[in-house]
Amino acid sequence: MKNFALVDCNNFYVSCERLFDPSLWHRPVVVLSNNDGCIIARSEEAKMLGIGMGEPYFKAEPVMKRHGVKVLSSNYALYGDMSRRVMDVLQQLEAEVEVYSIDEAFVVLPVIIDRSLKAYAASMRRLIRQYVGIPVSIGIGPTRTLAKLANRLAKKEAKYQGVFDISECESVETLLAESATGDVWGIGQRYAEKLHKHGINTALQLRDANDAWLRKTLTVAGLRTAIELRGISCIGAQDVPSARKSIVSSRSFGKPVSSLEELKEAIASYATIAAEKLRAQGLIASSLQVVLSTNRFNKHLPQYSASQTVNLAQPTANTATLLCQAITSLEHIYKPGYQYQKTGILLAELTSADSRQLPLFGQDIERPDLMQALDRVNARWGRNTLQFAAAGLAKPWSMNQRYKSPAYTSQWDQLPVAS
Repeated sequence: MKNFALVDCNNFYVSCERLFDPSLWHRPVVVLSNNDGCIIARSEEAKMLGIGMGEPYFKAEPVMKRHGVKVLSSNYALYGDMSRRVMDVLQQLEAEVEVYSIDEAFVVLPVIIDRSLKAYAASMRRLIRQYVGIPVSIGIGPTRTLAKLANRLAKKEAKYQGVFDISECESVETLLAESATGDVWGIGQRYAEKLHKHGINTALQLRDANDAWLRKTLTVAGLRTAIELRGISCIGAQDVPSARKSIVSSRSFGKPVSSLEELKEAIASYATIAAEKLRAQGLIASSLQVVLSTNRFNKHLPQYSASQTVNLAQPTANTATLLCQAITSLEHIYKPGYQYQKTGILLAELTSADSRQLPLFGQDIERPDLMQALDRVNARWGRNTLQFAAAGLAKPWSMNQRYKSPAYTSQWDQLPVAS
């Protein structure tokens, strides 16, 4: 019978920071979101201080100063590179690896091995720690949903030493009875509230619910989750994760911006990022929306917000095409005399790049060869090694990142030096 392992990096963003700064070990650490707004990652020590996930930085700042919490700005270039290294190790060990998120992956375990699955997973965990330096927890189960549930225990209970095989559990029914429906993979808050109204509060009750009722109440996706809790694998790799419907690239400015030229630089930068994401996922966009707004929380300044949505002549992932259209849309909605706090771009109507049809008349301007070359250079030498001039160089409007660590693995001038 096939078994799945859910490999989850522990406190991933914090672990990446600690890897290059050992002084952070055994110290409370938090990582902030874009523009140093909210807390998006916490070490175990920070969690014990009652610092909440998603809590605004300014609200938690007094507690953090009192307890000497180390505060860091998000360093996504570093996190992305370390994620790639973890996934590379997994792909060297096993043939079927399904990357689920930046810090999680499902691994299809071999049917026949010369030791227990738990011992095999423990060796995987040691190798990742040895080769990359990132601690992980591994949950094992006959379905992806049960593996995800097992991973919660592997991470939560120290006695399991980072690995838990649900098949070795004395009573799976007891485990499911002690797990809330909200802890089950695929059951979000809305579904959990709906189940609670019908008296279904545990994973065991969800597992044993009537199939017809589940399909009617939670759709096919909810029924599949219940079937997976019964130990029958029915969620395929194509269902994990679901396809993206849109891509957004948007940031708040580090300071208010009123100049159209600076706004053009910002929207050009965001269009560049969005286009890179499109190509990385093998997608093209048919629709583009540009948004622009002032700070609605500052009641002492005049307020203005606007957006413009356009349908592209050809579905595309070409940076130049998206950038030009984004700037044109920005010019249409811009009004002088306002202090703008945020602008951004949303790409929608996404389809696979493989399904792109060439124009019957006119020239094909997609130039995938040029975009691939651009992406390869930036992937090797760091983001913005090559960039469009419209995105600017100094970027005085860029977001605050007062506590950002160096790009230890992706910038030559920021590589750590052994002394």
